[in-house]
Amino acid sequence: MDHRGFFARTFCEKEFESHGLNSRFVQCNVSFNRFNGTLRGMHFQAAPYEEAKLIRCNRGAIYDVIIDLRFGSPTFKQHFGVFLSADNGTMLYVPEGFAHGFQTLEDHTEVFYQMSQFYAAEYSQGVRWNDPAFGIEWPAGERIIIERDRSYPDFGS
Repeated sequence: MDHRGFFARTFCEKEFESHGLNSRFVQCNVSFNRFNGTLRGMHFQAAPYEEAKLIRCNRGAIYDVIIDLRFGSPTFKQHFGVFLSADNGTMLYVPEGFAHGFQTLEDHTEVFYQMSQFYAAEYSQGVRWNDPAFGIEWPAGERIIIERDRSYPDFGS
């Protein structure tokens, strides 16, 4: 960083591969969210279309959450949450077999996704954002959630 701003590498295939991460990204998406409190998730694609994601918040801020849904994994049903913002520049890698979702913390928030798999609507699934099976503590406040995300059944039902 200097008086002009900064330069940052946001992706390097060699570095991803050296850590055993999927480095094949076939699709990029942007999610623009008008209002603070918008909650999207928890989404994933089922086999054989599981997808890895690389997430960055380019404008505003989010609380980003992933849940391990890989049966047999030592972290099965555990979640991880992190604050991503345009200011902190932090990115989150989401492995295959994880559900992903976020809640916006500011109006006019924009989230950029790199995806390892093409979208396959018939394999698009989700788990409920507040399912007690996962115990996620979301930021306080009112939420804007679409009916689909609000009405996923309890995990394992």
